[in-house]
Amino acid sequence: MEKRELGKTGLKVSAVGFGASPLGHVFGDVPLSVAIAAVRRALDLGINFFDTSPYYGGTVSETVLGQCFKAIGVPRDQIIVSTKCGRYREGFDFSAERVTRSIDESLTRLGLDYVDILHCHDIEFVSLDQIVNETIPALQKIKEKGKARFIGITGLPLSIYTYVLDRVPPGSIDVILSYCHFGINDSTLVDLIPYLKSKGVGVISASPLAMGLLTDNGPPTWHPASDELKSACKLSAEHCRKKGKQITKISMQYSLLNKDISTVLVGMNSPTQVEENVAAALELSSSGIDKELLNELENILGPVKNQTWPSGIQQS
Repeated sequence: MEKRELGKTGLKVSAVGFGASPLGHVFGDVPLSVAIAAVRRALDLGINFFDTSPYYGGTVSETVLGQCFKAIGVPRDQIIVSTKCGRYREGFDFSAERVTRSIDESLTRLGLDYVDILHCHDIEFVSLDQIVNETIPALQKIKEKGKARFIGITGLPLSIYTYVLDRVPPGSIDVILSYCHFGINDSTLVDLIPYLKSKGVGVISASPLAMGLLTDNGPPTWHPASDELKSACKLSAEHCRKKGKQITKISMQYSLLNKDISTVLVGMNSPTQVEENVAAALELSSSGIDKELLNELENILGPVKNQTWPSGIQQS
């Protein structure tokens, strides 16, 4: 598995990252034995980056991931772990007091002394000025205490990153985690990369399948995309099926093409899913992407290219 530098952190993360939200039973029940087998298979195949949050499954994802690490007995220096703060089952709270308490709770659940990255989770749902003036300074203190090595911010609208990064002291934020903005249907994250590089910020991209849009089963009923976008993605999946191809595989491969994106996080809940994602990455390294199929999909998705959906509150 290819390893990539994550911004200026010095961390070398696997190009495919293990998204642990499914371990919180958010997409259905996952027996602990299956979760352990999935994490073990990921480690065997060279995945070293694991991402979770107290929000996923109402703390269950963190707890299960911690149980997996303990059961496997993986050396701490062989894994890179990120979790989040500020978003919880009961709502959003980015106050200094809550995020300070949050990291201690997360470390207990994960069975770790520190996390490598602590992200502010989905900051577009609160005042960004609170993130700048209260949350990031609180996370700096957490970092100084050695409970988190690096600090990140996450969310859907790309405008949140420039707003915050332009207002915090240089070096305050080490990474960003963007989702649904680097896939076949939406590649707008690319436009932001030169700016992020200028700030010395590493880039993590998540949800290469656009929260289920680029799958054979299609998105969940609650998916916020427009009917037009859903329809175009459904046509894309059908086109792949007719050609005996998998839309999930080419979508995953497309998301790995840009080497300025250090890791692509994808949710996994079984050894089979791990193997499929790693196989897609290895095939990309050895054979490249199916350019003919990619061009056909880009034509189908052309009318909805870079269409996104609203998320969070309107920032003044």
